[in-house]
Amino acid sequence: MAVLGAGSWGTALASVLARNGREVSLWARRAELAEAINATGRNEAYLPGIDLPTGITATADLDAALDGIDALLIVTPSSSLRQMCRAIAGKLPEGIPIALACKGVERGTGYLLSEVVSEELPGHPVGAVSGPTFAAETALEHPTAATVAFPFAYQDRLDPYQSPAVRLAVSLSGGGFRPYVSDDLVGVEVGGAVKNVIAIACGMMSGAGFAENTRAALITRGIDEMKQLAEALGGRRETVTGLSGAGDLTLTCSSTTSRNMSLGTQLGQGIPRAMCFDAQPVVVEGEVNAVSVIDLARRINVPMPICETVNAVLHTGADLAGSFNALWSRPIEAEPRALDLSFSHPAPGLSLQFGDSK
Repeated sequence: MAVLGAGSWGTALASVLARNGREVSLWARRAELAEAINATGRNEAYLPGIDLPTGITATADLDAALDGIDALLIVTPSSSLRQMCRAIAGKLPEGIPIALACKGVERGTGYLLSEVVSEELPGHPVGAVSGPTFAAETALEHPTAATVAFPFAYQDRLDPYQSPAVRLAVSLSGGGFRPYVSDDLVGVEVGGAVKNVIAIACGMMSGAGFAENTRAALITRGIDEMKQLAEALGGRRETVTGLSGAGDLTLTCSSTTSRNMSLGTQLGQGIPRAMCFDAQPVVVEGEVNAVSVIDLARRINVPMPICETVNAVLHTGADLAGSFNALWSRPIEAEPRALDLSFSHPAPGLSLQFGDSK
């Protein structure tokens, strides 16, 4: 198997596969990183202090990484996925399953990441691995669960044990890693893309000094935004309540180990974006995807007020306190959509207390 992307999550997935007896090619963009992994048996740049299992060969040569493989995992940032696909076009034998372990919606096209791969690399089954998974804990074999999702073709339903989803789940299953199988790729992808944006919202409010009530409200209503977008795109609401939706969202909103939660927390504390992460150029998927998720939602007329708020603060210069006050003073709605109620907030003059006035 090949894993494209030798960051923390790509290296963790390579470790899971290697511990389960798979030969793994781990592709890194930088030759010096690949050489260091092979020489030390560690990826100190992204998973410091963690010994990697035998069976992983790191390389910066795409041809070498893809030679003779039976399946491919792509773990590059969502913004560079199309470029990655074009780089491997013509190098991958037809029919090799491709699983995405990156999350997001492509900016401009509004495509889910599987649609990007299918457009650039036709002739391959395309799926995703997604769930509540911090890379270091996965690499250390802490009990971890995730969803492996591929559409099930007619032949897959006749013989599910030969389907790409089941075969990949078997390859990943072992030690502390427990996969579940899904045929709802859309629902799984939507959960993975939206949860990062909601996590930034949770971080913003935590950084501003609010606590557990606020976080629980944002998580719960964030799940509703996920459900509405997934359903509008042909996914199932049930999927969003599983590992790749509610599970992943809960984890990402619970710890500043998540870059998304960490960015939101720093912004909520009043740290300018340029100075977050000690002014280091850290890629935060939720920041990238706030724009693309909202663009997609607007195109298909799905209301996503929490994601809209995050996008406004991150990308249009909106004031954080004013934006969240506007979110909290929106008209009151019924929680079951079937009730279909909306009425004015009874105290529109009251506002949340931020900063010194809190």
